[in-house]
Amino acid sequence: MQQAKKKYSPLNTLMKADTKWKEVKKNKAFYIMLVVPMIMLAIFSYGPMYGILIAFKDFSPGLGIWGSPWNGFEHFTRMFDDFLFLRALRNTIIISLLKIIISFPAPIIFALLLNEVRQMNFKKVTQSISYLPHFMSWVILSSMIVEVFSPERGIVNFFITLFGVEPIHFLASKSAFIPILIGTDIWKEIGYAAIIYLATMSSIDPGLYEAAEMDGANRFHKMIHITIPSIMPMIIVLFILRLGSMLNAGFDQVLNLYNPMVYEVADIIDTYVYRAGLEQFQLDYATAVGLFKNIIGVLLIVGSNAIIRKRSEHGIW
Repeated sequence: MQQAKKKYSPLNTLMKADTKWKEVKKNKAFYIMLVVPMIMLAIFSYGPMYGILIAFKDFSPGLGIWGSPWNGFEHFTRMFDDFLFLRALRNTIIISLLKIIISFPAPIIFALLLNEVRQMNFKKVTQSISYLPHFMSWVILSSMIVEVFSPERGIVNFFITLFGVEPIHFLASKSAFIPILIGTDIWKEIGYAAIIYLATMSSIDPGLYEAAEMDGANRFHKMIHITIPSIMPMIIVLFILRLGSMLNAGFDQVLNLYNPMVYEVADIIDTYVYRAGLEQFQLDYATAVGLFKNIIGVLLIVGSNAIIRKRSEHGIW
């Protein structure tokens, strides 16, 4: 009891505060470096958040945000009565789930395989080639993809026609569009995403591998029992963040690749908001849809982190 009182005494609290202040003074250079990013974050990220008021108003540019009349939750009610929104929500969930199931493990597997390569020159060349597409915008990559799958000029259809099959318009096919979407997403991001896992693997104590070798473990055993458990905290953190962006199915990619022929399977929330807000100028309704998406994202992050924290000691917080 006396130990508990001593632990939570005001004097002990003051001593902890003094220790923290000394740490701040010791690392003041790092805190000063944080000033500019924090100011930019406040101005460009948190400052404009007052604009979410538009979601609860019948917005008129002439009246402004504050002058426009309130309409309560009318836009949110309309959202769930709109077939096009429900279709976009369904497509977003399907595409996101497929990307989590297929695209998320891809860089992990690639990093594990690349970590086993002993020829350093081959490893560096492979890694450089793999993360090069990440630095290219979807505007450029989509034009390349359109040419590759073009029914008139595409190399894919060229080989198909060699077997006597009629050319296929892949990007206008509902059955082919989603596989192309997932495949090109992996192609673009696999190398860059693998860098995080390779960096984590480089910090693993080599003594663990040496001890495993002495016990007769082969390379596969070392990967399963040492490498994967060592990078598991990073995998969990990135998985939670990926779940939080469940309703982000890849706006740039879909916008540059889809067309009205595949709206039924390819139209997602972000492209729906784009059309409603910028093409139809329904800024208040588009804001309501965007706010709904962000709230769901926050709930997914908090919920998934809480579930994982109950099952293990890893998590974001």
